[in-house]
This record gives sequence, structure tokens and C-alpha cells, in this order.
Amino acid sequence: MRINQQLKASPDWRFLGNLVKEDASHSLLHQATILNRANVLKTAMKLAYKWIEPNIRLFMSSRLPLVWFLALIIGATVGGSAILFRIGISLVQWTWLGTTSERMISAASEQPWYVIILAPTIGGVIVGLLLYTIQKKQRAGGVADVIEARAHGGTGLPFWPGISSAFITLISLGSGASAGREGPVVHLGATLGTSIFSKLNLPDSTMRILLAAGVASAVSASFNAPIAGVLFAHEVILGHYAMTAFVPIVLSSAMGTLVSRLYFGDVAAFIVPEYQINTYWEFPAFVLLGIICAIVAITFQFALIGSDWIARNVKMPVWLRPIVGGLMVGSIAVFYPEVIGVGYEATDGALNSELPLTLMLSLLVAKTAATAITLASRFGGGIFSPSLYLGAMTGGAFGIIAANNLPEMASSHGLYAILGMGAVASAVLGAPISTTMIVFELTGGYELSIALLIAVSISTGLNQAIHGRSYFHWQLEMRGVMLQDGAHKWLVRIVHVEDFADPPRADGETTFDPQSQGSFLAPLDTLEKALKTFDDAGKSTLPVIDPKEPTKIIGYASHIKALRYFNSALIQANVEEHR
Repeated sequence: MRINQQLKASPDWRFLGNLVKEDASHSLLHQATILNRANVLKTAMKLAYKWIEPNIRLFMSSRLPLVWFLALIIGATVGGSAILFRIGISLVQWTWLGTTSERMISAASEQPWYVIILAPTIGGVIVGLLLYTIQKKQRAGGVADVIEARAHGGTGLPFWPGISSAFITLISLGSGASAGREGPVVHLGATLGTSIFSKLNLPDSTMRILLAAGVASAVSASFNAPIAGVLFAHEVILGHYAMTAFVPIVLSSAMGTLVSRLYFGDVAAFIVPEYQINTYWEFPAFVLLGIICAIVAITFQFALIGSDWIARNVKMPVWLRPIVGGLMVGSIAVFYPEVIGVGYEATDGALNSELPLTLMLSLLVAKTAATAITLASRFGGGIFSPSLYLGAMTGGAFGIIAANNLPEMASSHGLYAILGMGAVASAVLGAPISTTMIVFELTGGYELSIALLIAVSISTGLNQAIHGRSYFHWQLEMRGVMLQDGAHKWLVRIVHVEDFADPPRADGETTFDPQSQGSFLAPLDTLEKALKTFDDAGKSTLPVIDPKEPTKIIGYASHIKALRYFNSALIQANVEEHR
């Protein structure tokens, strides 16, 4: 006992005792630390789950994985369709030029004058018969129809009318009509992007994304410019840059480019020469070029609008219009064969300084007239290529004049032609960002970025000051589709009474006397008309009658419910644009 007490009292024993106590303390602390870390990790996982779970749920409920997969299918399909479209134009062209090459000017110069006149005229006969017999709207589709379809929830582009529209455009351009092929390919791409999957019962926002995906693939396949395809779909078609739309549009654009490159190779749409900016003192010349390009773009749109107005006011059977138009275009082409078809060869000539000044100035007038006549005559075609054509001629002519007056400072003619392409096209199309990117991708470099942005911004701004809208939005407003002023303007015109009306009450009235009971609504009346009728009548509820039986009540419309539906649609549109 005493020995144990002595041992415990010794320094060594106390040291061992302290070690045991410290070890136990450290063990408890270690266990506490482990438990604490586990709790922290568990809490962090819970917080991460709360953060991620709603996003995953939204991602899956929006069916975005399916949308991504469908976008790849659309990209490949549209890319292949763009190839077939170009082949079809070449085959029609071969019947009278004897070549499938896009260098139509060289082949046309070897033909007798009467062949140049007869080709678009005979093409007009075929187009006129097709418009009269199989095309319900009696015109070919274009970019404006795609924008309208986007406003209507990605619907309104049925499959077979879209295919027949592409066939009409194929005949038109192959026979020498003076227009572009990119707009019709955009229409075809949007048609394929929506009509193929229309039976999947996808929400409107998803259908709009698929529509834009088809457009992106069409543009990228046409120009070998995938980034420009993405931007064009966002800028012109959707009108926003929502993240949910970005991925499928990029996938579709990339797939369209790959398919196109597998067939045509990795070549640009135009043969772009070497260029350089000699001095910063040249930038005032780029400002002046932007102003001149604005004048050309404004004049071109006035020509398109004016010729369309004249054609609408001339009483003529629809089948005869393309025949007369083809005869007029052929007559111009006898003197200026550069105006026929898409015009890529002439554009290349301006880019590479192969055309004299007088010819380029003459072609500005001739091409403007030929394209205006072509489109007013109901031929199929677009304005993308003609806008690039006019821009190249404007820039090329400007470059020659600048070089003659300031040879030490002026850059090459090709540089000014490139800048002119971007400046005129951006103003006409109302797409400065995507048009700028097309020029960047065509040239393969960004050395001219500042000069291009200056010319594009000035041209687009002056065109907006005069016209207030792009050519596409002018076309839409001619059809009563007002998209320029925001969603609230067009929602009141595409929402109908049947969308928010309630069925008749079991104990309510089922018959209606217009003379004694006053105001009423019909199922297909627009929200705009309904709100005006509510205001004029001073009532909160109005009967909805059957148009076929004006005395039969088929429902009731509430003023408050109409406003609630309108507000809900506005909120939904705003959420879609920012998600």
C-alpha cells in the first residue's frame, strides 16, 4: 500500500498519469472533431441539395435533355436539307446554262439574249402555276414567317406548305430570279425544326427553341459560319439570349456546319482577299462609308416596299405575276447578267477588285430593281444575299474612289467591299451583331473589327432613324403582326376570347337577343377587341355567342379574368426571355 502511494507520488508516475489523461482528452476531442465535421458535411450536403434540387427539377420538367437531343437531329436534318436545296437550284440552272456551278455570269454571257429573257419567264410560268394550285398563301415563305411563328408559340409552319415553298424558291432561283437563298433556307429549317416534333406536345417555349435551332443550322450551313448562325437565331428570331435556348441552338448550329462541311468542304461562302488597314487616319473614311451604306440600305428597302405596294394595287391573276416579273428581270439581265440568281460571283468580283467602278455603280441600280421586281412578282427568294451584294458593290466603288483621291492612305478595295457588305446587310436585316459575326467568320480574322463596327453601327442607326424597323418587321406589320413595340402589343392580338372564357352556367341563360341585350363577344375575337368591348359596355361580364347561331350563348367572358390572362402571358414571356 505504502509502496503504491510512493510510486504514485513519484515524478515518473505523475508524468505517466498526465499522459493517460491527455491521451483520453485528445481522443475525446478527436471524436468530437469527427462528429463535428460529419455534422458540417451533412449540413453542407443538405444546403447543396436545397440549392441544386429545384434547378434539376426545373431542368427535367422543361425536358431540356430531350430538347438537346432533338436539336442535334434538327441540325443534321436542316444541314442535309440545305445541301439538297443548293443541289436543286444547280440542277434547274443546268437546264438553260449548261452548268451547275454558282458562277452563273460566265455561263450566261455565252447564251443568246433570248435565252436570258426566256429562262426567268418560263420559270415564272412554273412558279405561277405552283402558287395558284398548291400554295395556300400564294407566296413563298421567308424569315418574316419564321418570326411570326415564334410569336405564335413556335407554331404556324406546317410541313408540306414549307416543302412546297422551298420547291417554289428552288425553281425561282434556278431559273434566274434575282434574290437570295438564305432566307428560304431559314424558313425551311424552321419548318423542319417545329413541324417534325409538333406531335410531342412540347410547351410553347420549347417549340420556339426548336424553331430557332432550325434557323441556326440553316444560317451556319449556308455560310459555313456556326457562330453567326447562333447569333442570328437569338437576335432576329427569338429576340433574346436566354441561357436555356443557348445550348440547343449551339448544338444545332454546330451540327448543321459539320454536315455542310462534309459535303462542300471547309470553304467560306465568298472568296475573301487579303486586306489591311494602312493607317488610323483612314477611320473618317469608314464613317463616311457607313453613311453611304445607310443611304443604299434605305433606298433598297424603299424599292422593296414601293414595288410591293405597286404590285398589290395592280389587278392581275396570281399565276400571271411571276411571268411578267420574269420577263422584266430577264430584260435587265440581257444588259447586266450579273443580276441573275443569288449573285455570289458578282459579289466575289467586287471583293477581289475585279469589277470596274462604272459597272459597280450600275449594278447598284440594276440589282436593286431586279430584286424588287423579283419579290414583288411572288418569286421565291430572300434579301440576305442581295444585301451583301449591294454592300460589296458600295464598298468596292467607295474603295476605288478613295484610292484615286488618297492613294497613300486608302486601303485595298477588298477591305472596303467587306465593310460595305456588313454595313448594308446589317441595316436591311436589322441584325448588326450576327451580320458582323458573319463577316468575321468569312474573313477569318478580327483585324478589321473596329472599322467594321463603325460602319455597321452608323448604317444601322441611320436606317433605324428613317425606317424605324427592319425589312422583316415591315413585312410583319403589313400582315397586322406588331412585334416592334414589345410583347404587350402582339399578345393582345394573338390571345382570343376562347382562351379565357368560361362555359355557360347550368342555371344561366342560354339564348341571346343582340337588340335587347347589347354587347357580346365571339370565341375568336382578340383580347384587344374584348378589352375595348368591356370598356365600351361598362360591364364586367359579357356573353360569348356562337357565330353560326347568333342567339346561342356558349360561354361568358370576365373582364378581370381577361386581364389576369393577359398579365400571366406577359409574365411568362418575360420569364422565358431571362431564364
